[in-house]
This record gives sequence, structure tokens and C-alpha cells, in this order.
Amino acid sequence: MAAYLNPLTLDETADLTRAMAESGETLDLAGLRKPWVDKHSTGGVGDKSTLVAMPVLAACGLTMVKMSGRGLGLTGGTIDKLSSVDGLRLSLSPAEMVAQAREIGIVLTGQSTELAPADKALYELRDVTGTVTSIPLIASSILCKKLAGGAEFITFDVKCGSGGLVHCLDSAQELAYWLQEIGDRLGLKVTAKISDMSQPLGGAAGNDLEVQEAQMVLYGDSLDPAQARFSEFARRLCAHTLAFALNIHEDEARGQVDAVLSDGRAAAKWEQWLTAQGAAPGRVPPKPAPVVLDLLAERDFWLARQDAAGIGRAVLELGGGRKTKEDRIDPRVGVCVHRPVGSRFSEGEPFASILAADEDAAARAAKSLQAAIEFSNEPVAEAPLFLSP
Repeated sequence: MAAYLNPLTLDETADLTRAMAESGETLDLAGLRKPWVDKHSTGGVGDKSTLVAMPVLAACGLTMVKMSGRGLGLTGGTIDKLSSVDGLRLSLSPAEMVAQAREIGIVLTGQSTELAPADKALYELRDVTGTVTSIPLIASSILCKKLAGGAEFITFDVKCGSGGLVHCLDSAQELAYWLQEIGDRLGLKVTAKISDMSQPLGGAAGNDLEVQEAQMVLYGDSLDPAQARFSEFARRLCAHTLAFALNIHEDEARGQVDAVLSDGRAAAKWEQWLTAQGAAPGRVPPKPAPVVLDLLAERDFWLARQDAAGIGRAVLELGGGRKTKEDRIDPRVGVCVHRPVGSRFSEGEPFASILAADEDAAARAAKSLQAAIEFSNEPVAEAPLFLSP
């Protein structure tokens, strides 16, 4: 609480971060192929970019070692998404992580009790004292796990908008600045991008739905406009990370990213990764929901707003997220939006779909979803993917 009311300086935050990282084991990646890279998002509705970035960047020759968390509230966690994959092991020891990274260049696990255990203790205190929003405490919590995880290069995707951790650009810029400055003090090579979270990222918001959408990008499937927006986001984020880690021009990096997606290497790395952690070989099959409800346009219109927070709340009410740490998640349920803001719909076209466990749940979600979406009789500008260069 003292640090919240009288914020820590950059140097104090770096000292705290280092102490938290050293409260447990640290991964020794010596001998693994360089560069060692991690990609971290501050979380948002429909953000499944890690599921694409990890295999794409590993297929480009980077060693990808990552710890991810579970979600609480609107911003679903990567571990929750991957938990919808039958048989997938998401609790690996430090030794198992290093061994798998050495063998195939890619590994992802849930947060380990052996790595940065002080972070878990401090986060629980922040959660019950109303100090979660402190920028220095957020930055130290994020970076201590990266320091313990052994990565040299880290890309941070700082989400800005109603569906993310920070809602205004000033706060997002402040968090990005702190992450970069503290990373520099700790000897890490850090880059940060600020991206739009005023609307869901892509079309799918819901655990299995997001796995399926990520696979569509990896396997080169035909995409609707919302899915294509996510594909472009993931490609640009991967190209930025690859250029940063290899010190090459971003255009050259984009060419490598597009190549591993078009020739099947990224999809093959996805399958290799999941199989190594216990999933069945091949593409992950979908988990169909019992009820699908399409919301149809009652007139011709342009899509003016699809509020990420409102859509996230609809997913939460369907059972696709957790309100408390004890809640169980239904991986089948969620919401699909088919086009991004600025798109035109004709009367009778579906502008969104709800996947639910039963009809009552679908009807309740429909009311929440309709309140989160606004229409216009006039053309509306598309939202940018990134809010920083």
C-alpha cells in the first residue's frame, strides 16, 4: 500500500523485480539456440496472438520459452485457452522446460511455483488491498517472471482499450515506458508495442473458439474479415519481434513470417509443440457448443462500435471465463463477431454469433451483446491495429 500511495522509482522497481526473480529458481538456457525470446501480452478480449506467435517465431529459428497465466475477469488467459486442448500438459518443471526447448525450440507452461514465488505472494496481497493498478507493481510482476524465465529478448504487447488492463493511451504509454526502462536496468532487451483493445482481437472470444481461430491462421484457412484482422495483427507482431531479435529490417522479417505460414512450417511447429506436451498428433479438433444463436442485422448499417468489455462480459456470463479463481470454465462457449468496426452489413446478415451451453444462456448473452454493439447509418472509419509505431 505504501508503494501504491508513494510510487516506487524506476531504480527501486528494478531492485524489487530482481529480488522477486531471485526468490526461486531461474531457468538456465545456456546451450540452447540463440536468440532466446519471449512475447508477453497484458491481456485482452479475444487475444490469442501467443498461439500464433510461438510456433511462427520458433519456425523462424528463435527459441521460444514462455510462462503464461490463467485469466480472471474479462481478459482470458493463454493457459485457459490451451487447457481446452485434450491431453495437453501445462505444468512443466524448469528441467522439462529447458529439455523441450533444447529439442524443438518451443515450450509454454503455466506459472511455476518454483520460478519467482514471491510474485505470487505479492500479487495475492495486491488483489486484496486494492493496489493491482500500480504501474511499478504491474511492471515488476511481469518482468520478474521474464527474468526468471531466462529470455534475452522480450516483446510486450500492451493492450489499450475497454477490454484490456489499461483503458487510456496515456496509461498504456506509461506502462510501456516502465517495462522498457526496467528491462534495460535488468540487462534485458525489451521492445513494447501498444495495440487496440477497444474491440475484440479477431472474431473469436472464448477458449476453444480462440484455439480454432489461431489454427485457421496457422493452417492458411479462408478467413472472414474479423479473422483476417487478427491474422494481420499476428503477422505484424511476429515481424516486429523477429526484426528486433535478429537485428534485421522489419520488411525482411515480415517476409520470413509470411513464408513459414504459407509453406506449412508454422503449422508443423504448432503440431510438434502440442504433441511434445501430450496432445494427440494433428490439428486440434473443435469442441462444438450445444446451442448456436446468430444475431441478424435488422437493416442495412455500418458497424460503429463493438465494445470489447461488453463482449467480454457476455463471454463471462456464458461460462467462458471466471469471476473467481475457483470458477470452472466451459471451453465450448463464447462469442464470434464476423467483421471489425467500420464494416457494412446488409439486412438479414449475421453480425455476431453466440455459442452457449443452453438456450437460456444464449438469450441472456444476446442482450449483453446487443448492448455492446452500436450501428450507424453512415460509413465509419476502421480502428487501427496498433496505437504506437
